[in-house]
Amino acid sequence: MQYDVTKKEATEPAQFSIALLWIITNNADYYYIKEKYGMSTPSTEVHGKQLTALSLVALGVVFGDIGTSPLYTMQECFHGEYGIAATTGNVLGVLSLIFWALVLIVSVKYLGFILRADNEGEGGVLALTALIKPKIVKARTPQWVLVGLGIFAACLLYGDGMITPAISVLSAVEGVKHITPLLEPYIIPATILILAGLFLLQKRGTAKVGRLFGPIMLLWFGVLAALGIAQIINCPRVLAAVFPWYGISFLLENRMHGFIVLGAVFLAVTGAEAIYADMGHFGKRPIQLVWFLVAFPALILNYFGQGALLLVRPEEAHGPFYAMVPDWALIPMVLLATIATIIASQAVITGSFSLTRQAIQLGYLPRLRITHTSFSHMGQIYVGPVNWALMLCTIGLVLGFQSSSNLAAAYGVAVSATMLITTTLFFVVASKRWGWNRLTAGLLTTLFFVVDLPFFGANMSKIFHGAWFALVIGGFFFLIMVTWKQGREILGNKMRSLTPRLNEFKKMLEKSPPQRINGQAVFLTRSHDIVPAALMHNLKHNKILHSEVVFLNIRTEEIPRVPLVEKIEVEKLGDGLCCIIAHYGFMEEPKIGTIFALSRSKGVNLDIKEASFFLGREKLSIGEHPVMWRWRSQLFLFLARNAMDAAAFFDIPPDQVIEVGVQLEL
Repeated sequence: MQYDVTKKEATEPAQFSIALLWIITNNADYYYIKEKYGMSTPSTEVHGKQLTALSLVALGVVFGDIGTSPLYTMQECFHGEYGIAATTGNVLGVLSLIFWALVLIVSVKYLGFILRADNEGEGGVLALTALIKPKIVKARTPQWVLVGLGIFAACLLYGDGMITPAISVLSAVEGVKHITPLLEPYIIPATILILAGLFLLQKRGTAKVGRLFGPIMLLWFGVLAALGIAQIINCPRVLAAVFPWYGISFLLENRMHGFIVLGAVFLAVTGAEAIYADMGHFGKRPIQLVWFLVAFPALILNYFGQGALLLVRPEEAHGPFYAMVPDWALIPMVLLATIATIIASQAVITGSFSLTRQAIQLGYLPRLRITHTSFSHMGQIYVGPVNWALMLCTIGLVLGFQSSSNLAAAYGVAVSATMLITTTLFFVVASKRWGWNRLTAGLLTTLFFVVDLPFFGANMSKIFHGAWFALVIGGFFFLIMVTWKQGREILGNKMRSLTPRLNEFKKMLEKSPPQRINGQAVFLTRSHDIVPAALMHNLKHNKILHSEVVFLNIRTEEIPRVPLVEKIEVEKLGDGLCCIIAHYGFMEEPKIGTIFALSRSKGVNLDIKEASFFLGREKLSIGEHPVMWRWRSQLFLFLARNAMDAAAFFDIPPDQVIEVGVQLEL
């Protein structure tokens, strides 16, 4: 998406210049900038060729995960560890449950309502958590519980990011055994090679091949529909499964076994959360259009086609998807399925990178090096530690579970738990932020809970068969996030107790003025009204102060992006002192060059080539009575030692940085 930047659109020439600089320095192709700031806002109401192109890209990114679910969903329902006999009643019942799950969860819940809960155009559970956080003050439920739920849901998505590539690629490669049983021993090695190659290529980005994702997935959905139609023609009575009483009868007749099979049925809707998370990249309309015109019809036709096959040949329950494929098309079908699952995996991996960036900006993870892999798309990023962790765990899952059927037992818990939490947070947003009547919001979310809870319960029944993995991964990342957040708050309180406030510091200078030298000194500070420890130490030991002293406080707001003219606040304190507060959204990356450029429009003439940057180098230790448990304090120290330094993170010229040691106890 490109901006139409013309000089006549600027309300002031200075605003136009700053806005243009912002676009150039940040390669921002979809930044949210309002017209009053001198640039046209990217419209959510796209039409014609633009809508078609955007919808095609959305098809390749948003629906890859849910689009590859037919590879294993029906197989797990009738041949998995808890599979049920492929009788006529069971086949129609399972199909009915899949149909209504796609209708109620994806079409109604997510596309109809959850997409409305956007945070300045951005979606996803972290954006939703940030949306409710500043608004809930007097709620009966403590705020930290709601925020904690949102953070935990985000952490669960890391587990999903590990399991999705493993089960998707493995299920596709397993198709070779339908070509010839002689290839079966090569399934695991081939899967590992594909996954290793996928993760190794992440650093190079997908800008060049990403444009092919949409057409390939369009071909994939077309093949899904064609395979399904061919089978439905042979057995049209399968269409009766659209009536909900077949699903209800299935659950009543099979009782506990039918309830457990819901865990396999749920595989058909895994990937629905990605629809909400990717909303900020494409907008609501292209996603809704692609779902109802392409993805939903193709998925339904394919599932019903597999059901029609099982009604005629129930012995094919061990692999109904590939059983629909003619012998002559098996090899190209395996290749197409493998490519489709790689695309689905790529979307999940990229989502993990984006989630990490949001968590860093919101203060829940230590600073990590974020590499942009595209000059034209800000969303294409690479985070090394996350990539290698995903790679090792994904390959480990393939080696540990050995088959897609075994992996299916571990799949679903993370997504179903995230859906429950999303429903909970949606109720809070609807009732507290939008002002909906509590009864209206309660009835709607109750309907969602009625659908979500049975699926969650069915997936939890697999806890000892692999489902524990996603919960352990989610718990691990949750522990890291809350430990880092709490540790930084403890250090912030310590720093505030050790250093004076700005008004006290000004009185100190008036009472005992130090020697002043020419130059600009920039001090990064945690709070706009607290003097940085680096300045106090420099003043104490060097007995000098620069003629121009800038206190720079970089804040992350609870919105995705902050408009340009609201980004910088300047307060001139007199006597050469100045306080700059830089406001950034959690989808943005603060860079010192941009901050300086924006500050000049506010009357602060900073020269990045001449300024000296004073940063506090914290030497941390654990006191006799740490605020956090000792083992958590040790974890925090480990994270702090491995965090990216502030100079590199904010793109400060390294030869202009002066670090001042500060010793603190947890």
